[in-house]
Amino acid sequence: MASFYRKPSGIYYLSVTFQHNRIIRSLGTRSYETAKKLSPQIEKQILAELINGKESRRGEYLRFPALVKRYLSYKNHDWANSTLERYKTLLGNYVANGLPDNPTTKSMTIRVINSCNSWGYKYGFIAKPVKMEGGSKWETRDRVFTNSELKIIFAEMRDISFNSFVRFAYYTGARSGEIRSISRDNVLEGSLVVRGKTGRRYVKLNSQAIAILDRQESLWNYSRDFVSHKFKKEVRRLGIRNARFHDLRRTFGLNLIKQGMSIYKVSKLLGHKSVRTTEQHYAPLLTVDIEDFTL
Repeated sequence: MASFYRKPSGIYYLSVTFQHNRIIRSLGTRSYETAKKLSPQIEKQILAELINGKESRRGEYLRFPALVKRYLSYKNHDWANSTLERYKTLLGNYVANGLPDNPTTKSMTIRVINSCNSWGYKYGFIAKPVKMEGGSKWETRDRVFTNSELKIIFAEMRDISFNSFVRFAYYTGARSGEIRSISRDNVLEGSLVVRGKTGRRYVKLNSQAIAILDRQESLWNYSRDFVSHKFKKEVRRLGIRNARFHDLRRTFGLNLIKQGMSIYKVSKLLGHKSVRTTEQHYAPLLTVDIEDFTL
């Protein structure tokens, strides 16, 4: 006997009973139509487990590369486009080359692998959830640009449109994924409506950012990899070492705090979920600016 129902959270679950044994499994969706389509396949998997036990399905379990494809193509994750792109990159690189050397990227990759495995077990694609250790071990990046470095970047970056994009990113403090593909419809009076890591939010446009938009005939439509690789190539040419595009955002926040803007306002401009997140990012950077003192 099988039936699916919705919990107070809105997620649909499938309940299958056979000879007084019952298994309940989440269908991972709030859509009735999607739950209805998923139920027959999941019901067969659950019945096989109830009748023969999980081990009898060992030959049907997916290898990790195939599981990754299923995981990334699943339509009900409710991910932002930037999240999907990031997961594709991390999992794709892992399947091709194994874990990366960079501690932060390695930690991110492990967390995504664990999420993929948990999802695969939940839907019966693997025999058991395999958890890799090390997902919480990362080094916080604290690179910021000096004023002289910013002047060089803004003055010497050759590609005019990309130069404008880089300056717009700095003047707004926005994430790459929030601004690399926007239209005029996103632009309101004094703000920009974007959807990024934390969902839909408003990005404040100061006079410098507005001036850039006014001069742009067409707005940008860049891919994540293009922005990352193009920026690294340009700063290397300019002799600026250990630089990444996201460092512009970190520099934006630090410079505003140094100018005397409250941590609360900076947190709102960055789109952080809480002031605590902002404090965690910037407290180590501000230590070096504490005035001299004696004991």
